[in-house]
Amino acid sequence: MVSSSSSVVNVYPLANYTFGTKEPKMEKDTSVADRLARMKVNYMKEGMRTSVEAILLVQEHNHPHILLLQIGNTFCKLPGGRLKPGENEIEGLKRKLCSKLAVNSPSFPPNWQVGECVAVWWRPNFETVMYPYCPPHITKPKECKKLFIVHLSEREYFAVPRNLKLLAVPLFELYDNIQRYGPVISTIPQQLSRFQFNMVETDVHDLL
Repeated sequence: MVSSSSSVVNVYPLANYTFGTKEPKMEKDTSVADRLARMKVNYMKEGMRTSVEAILLVQEHNHPHILLLQIGNTFCKLPGGRLKPGENEIEGLKRKLCSKLAVNSPSFPPNWQVGECVAVWWRPNFETVMYPYCPPHITKPKECKKLFIVHLSEREYFAVPRNLKLLAVPLFELYDNIQRYGPVISTIPQQLSRFQFNMVETDVHDLL
C-alpha cells in the first residue's frame, strides 16, 4: 500500500524522448586537481559550495534507467551544478538543467518538474571524498550536494552539448558499482527504493 501519491513516480519509455545536439559546453577544469583548486578559490570568496543535481528517470525493458552525462570515455555525472550565492535550490536546478539539456528554442520550452530531495552529500575538505553525512568534527564543510528527483513529462526534447553524451543507465548497472560510478551515483538505487515506479507504456505513434 502506497502511503502517498508523492511516493509514486511515473516512468516513461526512453523511446518517447527526442535527443538532439547543441553547442559544446566545455568543462571549466581539465583535471580533478584543477577542480579542487578552483573550489578552494571560490570557497574563500563565497563560502561553502552548494550544488544540486537531477535524477531523471526513463524506462527500457520495464526497468528504470537514470540519464547520465558522460564526459570523455569514462567519467559520468548527473546533470546539475553549482548554485549561485543565495540562489533558490529548485530554481537553480532548473537553470542548470536548461543549460545542460534544454534546446535553445521557444518552440520547445522545458518542463522541469522538480520533486523531493532524495539524498544529501557533504565534502568535508578540498578532496574528492564525499559522505552522506557531515562528520561531527567538521565545522566548515566545503560543499553540500543535494540530489532531487525530477519528474519527466510523457514527451520531452533534449539538446545535449556536442562534447557530451547522454546515457540511459539501468539501476542494476549502478547498484553497488562504486568503482565505475563513484559513491554518489552508485547509491541512487538505494535512495529510490522507497518509491513506487509506475511504468507507463505509451505507443510512440500516439505522441506524433
